[in-house]
Amino acid sequence: MATARTPSPRRPAINDPGLLTAPETCLLTDQYELAMAASYLRQGMNEPAVFELFVRHLPPHRDWLLVAGLGPALALVEAMRFGDADLGYLRRLGFAREFLDHLAGFRFSGRIDAMPEGTVAFAGEPLLRVTAPRIEAQLIETLLLNQINFQTAIATKAARLVLAAADSAVVDFSPRRDHGVDAAMKAARAAAIAGAAGTSNVAAAKRYGLTPVGTMAHSYVMSFRTELDAFRAFMRDTPENAVMLVDTYDTVQGVRRAIAAARETGVPLKGVRLDSGDRLALSRAARTLLDRAGMGDAAIVVSGDLEERQIAELVAAGAPVDVWSVGTDLGTSRDSPTVGGVYKLVADRRDGAWRPVAKRSPDKATLPGPKQVFRHIAGGVMREDVLAVEGERLLGRPLLEPVMRDGRAELTDSLDALRTRSAGELRALPTSTPYPVLLSDRLVRLTADVQGMAAADLRRPLEQHGRT
Repeated sequence: MATARTPSPRRPAINDPGLLTAPETCLLTDQYELAMAASYLRQGMNEPAVFELFVRHLPPHRDWLLVAGLGPALALVEAMRFGDADLGYLRRLGFAREFLDHLAGFRFSGRIDAMPEGTVAFAGEPLLRVTAPRIEAQLIETLLLNQINFQTAIATKAARLVLAAADSAVVDFSPRRDHGVDAAMKAARAAAIAGAAGTSNVAAAKRYGLTPVGTMAHSYVMSFRTELDAFRAFMRDTPENAVMLVDTYDTVQGVRRAIAAARETGVPLKGVRLDSGDRLALSRAARTLLDRAGMGDAAIVVSGDLEERQIAELVAAGAPVDVWSVGTDLGTSRDSPTVGGVYKLVADRRDGAWRPVAKRSPDKATLPGPKQVFRHIAGGVMREDVLAVEGERLLGRPLLEPVMRDGRAELTDSLDALRTRSAGELRALPTSTPYPVLLSDRLVRLTADVQGMAAADLRRPLEQHGRT
């Protein structure tokens, strides 16, 4: 197969939004996946294999991850097909007819076990395990990593924001800062799983059944002769959404004018939004004015480049804020924008028998064989996880569950169920770090046999012995 020659690409339409259609997801794979798959076919190596998706290291500033992206990922895997246009493109790249004929009948037929979305996970633990014919398992690698890595990063960040906000609400204001249209949709969903109360992204609200939220922009206020005129008009035209943006000119005066507009129009003031300035002092001043006006039910909404430490500090200082509208920090996970998930072969079937395999690369050694994770919880708090050989039965709750069988997704959880799971997981977060992820005795022996390592070196917590 020639790889140096690149065919001239089709010139995209000037208004091409850059979104993959469902059939095109078959090509959402790195080129070397296709090259390996073609070689596997020529070598007669399409026997069953097992791959696991995990993170070697937790990202900076993260003590745990909140798993997300599984539902969208499985939907894409289930729909994956190679159409005539895709096969024609691969033919022009130089792939052989035999391989193209194989791809023409491609359907993922394997099974996937995974941690459900909304589960807290740690470094070294398989978030997802694929068992399928080798070519099938190889070709979905990029797709799975693309979906799980990004959405887990955003769900984890959103969960941290929700925890920082304590008893107040967090809403997703991120689509204008997200890295593209698809990212904006997935960020809203991931944030909802983590506990966000709504999203400004109307398309995501429609698709996922979320609550659309929003107020007005400064441009609206400046479009009227006076701030009071703007507030009166907005209240009369959108009485169900009477939240006034009060910092266009003078924030305290803006609150007074919002109160006056509510009294003049008879429309109940739902809240005021503070988008700049000293949030602690201004939220206190706004609360005092609203309460004195008999508008104790009016919420105080804060926005404007918020980040989790700032929110936590304001909450600790007693800022009377009801809703935190977070954009850039939520949609890009700005302080830790990537999750370095990897997808590695852990076993394959040779000559009728399963063979555990592992990498020995320095700093990238892996653990062999299909695995399960058992979590021990005591007193409502996570105490330790034990990584075990698949099929073991240990104390604690097994985290990987069947999610796809014979190429068909078996997910039944609603988004509300995912939110409930996430809330329970966040309540049970460990109280100290690093959190212990241990190896079962059977996995220690298996790893020692495959890696040629001393068993004693493998009995330390996973985070410390080089698997991270």
